[in-house]
Amino acid sequence: MKVDTSNWGSVCYYTGKSILIFSALFALPIFVAISHSDWNSALDFTISMSISIILSIGLTFYGEQKRKNAHNLSWRHGLVVASFSWILLSLISAIPYSLSGHSLSYLDSVFDVMSGFTTTGVFLIQDLDHISQALNTWRHLLTFVGGQGMIVLAISFFVKESGSAYKFYVGEGKDVSLVPNVQGTAKWIWRISLVYLLIGTTLLFIQGMRIGLNPINSLFHGLYIFMSAWSTGGFAPNYQNILFYHDFMYESIGLVFFIVGSFNFGLHFAFIQGKYKEFRKNIEIVSFFVSSFVLSVFAVVYLSNTGIYSDSISLFRRVVYNVLSAHTTTGFGSVYAQQFISDWGGLGITVMVVAMLIGGSACSTAGGIKGLRIGIIFKGIYNDIQKLMKGERTMRVVKYHHIKDYILDDATFRSAASIAILYIALFTVGVLLTSLSGYSLIESSFEVASVTGNVGLSVGIIQASMPSYLKLFYIFAMYLGRLEFISVFILIGMFIKGARKWFQQY
Repeated sequence: MKVDTSNWGSVCYYTGKSILIFSALFALPIFVAISHSDWNSALDFTISMSISIILSIGLTFYGEQKRKNAHNLSWRHGLVVASFSWILLSLISAIPYSLSGHSLSYLDSVFDVMSGFTTTGVFLIQDLDHISQALNTWRHLLTFVGGQGMIVLAISFFVKESGSAYKFYVGEGKDVSLVPNVQGTAKWIWRISLVYLLIGTTLLFIQGMRIGLNPINSLFHGLYIFMSAWSTGGFAPNYQNILFYHDFMYESIGLVFFIVGSFNFGLHFAFIQGKYKEFRKNIEIVSFFVSSFVLSVFAVVYLSNTGIYSDSISLFRRVVYNVLSAHTTTGFGSVYAQQFISDWGGLGITVMVVAMLIGGSACSTAGGIKGLRIGIIFKGIYNDIQKLMKGERTMRVVKYHHIKDYILDDATFRSAASIAILYIALFTVGVLLTSLSGYSLIESSFEVASVTGNVGLSVGIIQASMPSYLKLFYIFAMYLGRLEFISVFILIGMFIKGARKWFQQY
């Protein structure tokens, strides 16, 4: 796609509309703050909401005056709306973090917001155990909305042109159509998520009461943990993460929802339609369960031989749980950060790095390369081997099943391989940069795989004291990984071309 700087008016118009829809979300933490008589937090979020609305009105007004051919928005501009909206929404959403006094800098606030939006789950916020209920609500709300997609939220309300809406939708790293109309698809995504929200929060609320939380805390904790689990986000309301609850059943409920949350929304829709065979035939499901089983077996065998985890319950809770958390890119950690380095060893860390890079399903709340692409790559390589063994003259039509049957052609294989290569390249650059900052190669590999795959597990590198350039790179890595490169590259290209034209004029 040729990059140009025309039609910026339409980009600003639709970006402003997206921000306006998003501004309504500030009402929830404001309500929570008022209900807790937390007037400082209520003021923080009111200020943030006001700034968001003013910015959205300004962008929309400017775009309305300047836009051309808005009803025939090009692909590049649709993709730019998605990537540009994410940047502005991250900057706006960081304001209440900074006003709360729990972030050491605005950069730290943006880091935490990007981590939430991209459903990564690492954080730099200070004194997490004592932040306000309103701010905790905001952290988890950003994760929940980010998992479904901010643009998905926006097009559910205001975009009327199906062609434009689909271009925004794809720009956010999604491409499945649940129904022929993209607005209908967006609404179905939210219906599915809200039904699971009701079920998951109820189950966690009941279990929270059973382990001793009072009703109000049990409700909030259940809501927070579900939002993080379903969105494969990894945030938790306490510093100890899932370890805080010390309960096998509570962990298991979260496990079920973060596995289900990592599945393609198309699979959930197929289940609603009664197409149960889809779970057996789908290439992503096959890829996920094969890789999960293989990686879990490697980790269990290796760590059981070390004697660190001696019984089956501890192996499941401390090993399998973390492998699945990494593979689904959730980031709930059932061991402390330094235990990965001190107890898991080289092979254990390698298993986790591979799991984090593979990730969950396409068009889900998960990050990583995605099981669909891994399945396509392996199927394509297997097909090439078959050609070599049986001769080029042997005509074979290779198919794969993903909601429906597709023919595996060279273009599909190259597309999957290209994104995988970009992930590996981003991971490699990140490892080199982190290693040059004084951290070991094994620590750097784990941490960079986590931010690149939008996972959220950590071995302790990510903290407020790390260099600012690492924070900036990790923000960019989370952003690139979540939007899957293309829309971000086009946005960068348009900014560069626009800057070049400006310098030529002046």
